[in-house]
Amino acid sequence: MQYSLIDDHLKVAGVDEVGRGPLAGPVVAAAVILDSANPINGLADSKKLTPKKRQQLAEEIKSHALCWAIGRISHTEIDRINILQASLLAMKIAIEKLVERPDLVLVDGNKCPSVPYKIDAIIGGDKTVPSISAASILAKVYRDTEMVQMDEQYPGYGFAKHKGYPTKDHIAALEHLGICEIHRRSFSPVQRLLEN
Repeated sequence: MQYSLIDDHLKVAGVDEVGRGPLAGPVVAAAVILDSANPINGLADSKKLTPKKRQQLAEEIKSHALCWAIGRISHTEIDRINILQASLLAMKIAIEKLVERPDLVLVDGNKCPSVPYKIDAIIGGDKTVPSISAASILAKVYRDTEMVQMDEQYPGYGFAKHKGYPTKDHIAALEHLGICEIHRRSFSPVQRLLEN
């Protein structure tokens, strides 16, 4: 099925998550049902947009979409159930929090959470399906905002800049400062420090 040609009357929930790769912080998913009567211009894969453009589109999505929801799984839960299960759970929570019942759920990637709806996974869906693009934007803005706040709470790690991803600066800060409360203990660079 070509999802770009979906009937406008269908309520299609697009779902995406961000934060699988970082060494710190939560994994966050968003689910969005767009309103075909209120199209939003400029939707794209969140990674291709500037922070300013993402923020602007996030506000537009929140005010123009039929409904949207966020699912968030903490670093401790990620350590407990693993990152794949945490990502699927974040998506499931976001879908279940939607106030409108979707006719179809489209997820970015190759794995679907277990929900009582017709669901399909699309690799690269954040580039081709507007509702998934919208979900990727909301999830990224939500998580980035949280990581900027964490930077104030845990100074020195550079969370505002790298958002917890394993950059050279982040690894150097980890080695210099040790791990902090929001680091994922099950991720290998953090695990190695704990073992040493």
